[in-house]
Amino acid sequence: MARLLDLLTEAYQSGEALAQRLGVSRQAVSKEARRLLAEGFPVEMGRKGYRIRPGTPLPHLFHPLGRLGRPYRYLGRVGSTQDALRAWAEAGAEEGALVLAEVQERGRGRRGRRWESRPGESLTFSLLLRPTLPLASLGLLPLLAGLALWRAVGVGGLKWPNDLLSPDRRKLAGVLLEAKTEGEEVAYVLLGVGVNVDWAPEGAAALREFAPLSRKEVLLGFLLHLENLLPLLESPETLLSLYREASYTLGHRVRVQTPRGVVEGVAEALLSDGSLLVGGIRIGAGEVALVGPFPAGEAEP
Repeated sequence: MARLLDLLTEAYQSGEALAQRLGVSRQAVSKEARRLLAEGFPVEMGRKGYRIRPGTPLPHLFHPLGRLGRPYRYLGRVGSTQDALRAWAEAGAEEGALVLAEVQERGRGRRGRRWESRPGESLTFSLLLRPTLPLASLGLLPLLAGLALWRAVGVGGLKWPNDLLSPDRRKLAGVLLEAKTEGEEVAYVLLGVGVNVDWAPEGAAALREFAPLSRKEVLLGFLLHLENLLPLLESPETLLSLYREASYTLGHRVRVQTPRGVVEGVAEALLSDGSLLVGGIRIGAGEVALVGPFPAGEAEP
């Protein structure tokens, strides 16, 4: 029997019409809709009937333009999309497998921070890659993912390595990369992405303030741009050149919290492995904060 979620579209449908298609009563449709809401699915219901919130990438409404994003699992409430995808990867999921959830009870960002989101208004997903990549080149992948996200959204700029900032330097989106390695090779990579599309936590920015893009449009754009950029892992200089165009970090004074302490200075360059050169010091990993002053016409974060 078809499920209610499989029948919903962005247009309202009456409870009577859905009940007939499902072979149940209107009361059963209402009960199921409320259950889906409790699970985090953005079902909208009222006098006009029932629909899914516009822009929601339901599987039957979501059609990736390339090979990434297939196969696809759309979930309501989970611990984290990273954990769900890791289990799927270990079970043999192919490259391009995508897990998207409306609610993450243990969603996490970089350095173990909690990633806040709202069902129907935030975009939180994880993508599986199985690149043929030596471990020494793994640092290029966060830059590539950040660049794909910047191109998909079309506004703002990147804070090294892959935080997407709004034009006024508030956080719009972030990427978390977790990898399984085998010796000196990468077995698979989990790219966890969170985008503040229609809502943002305090101090962050929502994409709707700057661009009228839906969650589905952002997701489709990211997947396509990422697929087109992946070959550049074999051409690091080209990738780094493209990344520089999107960077809010290079040329600015930064403060970086590294495992060995704080480094402060001008972000001078990107090195061939994706690391950042700050005041003559190579930074392979760390938390970057942009510090003013900024050039004329630019706002401080």
